[in-house]
Order: sequence, then C-alpha cells, then structure tokens
Amino acid sequence: MRERFAACYELPAFSLHRAAGVLTEQLARLDQWHVTVADAGDFCHQVEELLRCAAPILVDLAARAGAEPGLPTGGPAEIQARVLRGWPWRWPDMAAQRVLVVGAGVTGLLTAVRCAAAGHRVVVLDRGPVPNPAATSFDQHRALRALHVDDPATTAAAATARRRWSVLEGELGERFRRPVGVVTAVPADAVARSLALAADAGVGLSVPAPGAFAPVAFPDHGVALFEPDGGVLLAERVLRAAVRWLSHHPLVELRPWQPVVDVDTAAPAVTTARGERLRGDVLLVAAGPWSRALVDVPTTLYRQTVVYLRPPEDLADWWETAPCVGGAGPDGRSWLVPPGAGTDLKTSTAAACRAVGSLDDPDDPDHWADVVLRAGALADPDRYRVVAARTCHYAVDAATGAGALTRVGPAAWARAASGGDGFRTAPLVADHIADALAAVPA
Repeated sequence: MRERFAACYELPAFSLHRAAGVLTEQLARLDQWHVTVADAGDFCHQVEELLRCAAPILVDLAARAGAEPGLPTGGPAEIQARVLRGWPWRWPDMAAQRVLVVGAGVTGLLTAVRCAAAGHRVVVLDRGPVPNPAATSFDQHRALRALHVDDPATTAAAATARRRWSVLEGELGERFRRPVGVVTAVPADAVARSLALAADAGVGLSVPAPGAFAPVAFPDHGVALFEPDGGVLLAERVLRAAVRWLSHHPLVELRPWQPVVDVDTAAPAVTTARGERLRGDVLLVAAGPWSRALVDVPTTLYRQTVVYLRPPEDLADWWETAPCVGGAGPDGRSWLVPPGAGTDLKTSTAAACRAVGSLDDPDDPDHWADVVLRAGALADPDRYRVVAARTCHYAVDAATGAGALTRVGPAAWARAASGGDGFRTAPLVADHIADALAAVPA
C-alpha cells in the first residue's frame, strides 16, 4: 500500500487523480475483507496505514469542506501536522531537487539520508543488494577517533564527524556507537604537541597509568594517549539502520541490483546496465573502488588484510570494555578494534597494506593474514583464536595519498578516493552534498 501511494506523491510522477484512484481501490479492498478474530489486528493496522497514506488528500478535503464538531480546526498545514504526528509523508515540494547517488555504502546511504531529511528526492543505485555485503564499508565495526598527530585540520574535521555520528544515532533511531574510547601510542617527544593539539580542537585527551592496557603491545618508546570520547562504530548496524530509514521515506527510491555503466557528469545523469538513463539535479558517485570505472579521478588502489580474533577466556571481560588502539606493535603500525555487541576483536597493520593495479590482481591471502598476526600488536598473540580473515580495498587520491571528495561536474561529485578513514568521515561528505543543493537552481 505504501509503495502505491508513494508512486502517486513522488515527483516527477505526481498525480492527485492517481492518488484518489488508489484511495478508492484500497477502500474497496478493505470493505470486502471478512474480518475474523484472528486477523482483526491486521485489519486495524491496514486501516491505520490507509488513513496515514491518504492523509494529504483527506486533510486538504476536510479543510475545504469546513470544520465539523470533533475534527481538528485550522488551515491545511496545521491540520496535516496534527493528523500525521511525525509521519514523514507530505505534499511534494515543487522546489525539491533530485539527487542521484551511485553506491549504497556508508557515504552513499548517509548522503541519501541527509538529502531526504532536507526534503529532496533521492535515488540510490547499487550493483548489488542494499546494503551490499561486498561493499568496502560493510564490516563488523570501525574505530571512531579524532586525534591525528601533528595534523590540526584532520583532527578538527574528525572531531566534527564524531559529533555528527552522535546526532545520527537519534535521527536513525539506532544505537551504533560503543563509547569505549581510543588509545593512540605516540613517540615520547610528541606527547606535549598532541595534548596541545587536542585541546585546541576540543578533543579530550589524557595520559593513562602505565600498564593500563597490558594485553596490548606498544613500541618501546611509545606513550599511550587516551581519548575518552572516541570508540567503536558498529558498521553493519549503521548501514542497516540507514537502509531501514530510507526504505520508509517517500522521497527515497532504493534500486538494488542496478549497476551503473555510464556517468554523464555535465548533465548530471547516469545510465544503468538495463539501458535506463536517469537525470538528476545533483549527482554523487560513491561506489568505493568501483568508482574508478565511472569517473575520471586519479586514484591509487590499496588492498588491506584484516584478521578477526577471539580473546582467551580469562581476558574476554577485559576486552569487552577495552578501547580501540592505534600505534600498536613494535613498529607502531598496528591497530585493534575491540570486541563487543556481538563483534570480534579485529586487527591489522600498515605492513599488510599494499598497492594493487585492480580489484582482481592475484594475491596470497594466507601470507598477508600471517603478516597481520606476526605484527606484534598483542602481548601474547598465541592465546588468541583466529576466527576469520578478510581482504578489503580502498582508494586514495593519487596526489595526496588521502581521501577526497572531488567535484567532477557542475553539480556532480565523486568519492572515488575514500581513504582509510572513509567510514568515519562519511557524515561530512553527506553534509557537503546537502549544503551544495542550496546552490543548485530549482
């Protein structure tokens, strides 16, 4: 029922006549329903759905017909606000923009949420299911940190992103942050600079007591700094919450299994493998490493191996409340994301990150998993059981070696280079695209 009404209300196919037809059809269907005790609840739910779906028509009709005892009074907008009580459907906004999003990873989904919440129409296309388990952002969890040693701009941006994640929990109606903190090991001569940098960015940072994180191995001359407001993002939970929110929003059209084969950045428009051409007012290509085949953005592709572990029984409780860790291992190049909320302990190292020419380049997964396990991030690694190993890919800007949001047309952007921190910075990309809509003529 929702889909039928949504098709009537959503521009450019807005049709009051068709909406009235759907209303009549659904009323006839309910009128023929022989209600029993077993399905009375379902029937009442269907009636409620019909009233809410048809509210834009019924509210306007009631306002024109005049007030009657017991009915809400006021203009159409006031009546609609009272009747819908937070229901997301409204009359279509003739000034709304149409946003095309290619890629249903975290960047694409959060951009769709941000734009739809602002009243714009959004079409999300993905080459697989939505969410897509093959997406680079589909994972158990990711670290959420702000401190980037000797990099004030990135630290400030990361702190902003962290605040946005907190807001997103409320907007999406899902808890997906574990505020367990983040520990980063830095050289002894960088401690004072890091504390000052964090203070300037409004990031809490302290030096914990020696031995506070005994199960983790740090460089001999490293000093652990604790960021209490950091923690873990439950990545898969984020994606599913965003999809659930989008699937119930009338301005959003999710199109799984529709790979895009061509992008016209000037229009902007996209062409799907089925030959359908879709045009929008704003376009975002955020298909991860697959973006390179659609837009001309110079990137370097990297392959990373991560290993999932199960802690020994006597350390299980400690790890459940342990922070994320960066700068671990003898060389300070390893990191750990703690288990919790049904996730495993995850680890990797920069030594297992290598440049590749394409996603299909041959590799030896067992060798690279062994590189991760021998990196020395854990004080007693032999006591941990290997649960799984995963190979993932990400691209960086060829010139800077970092992530980048690149403008590739008058109203087209590409997140081809997501960088290693693409997940936690996704809300900033979403905000940028939504803000850019204000500059696009209606």
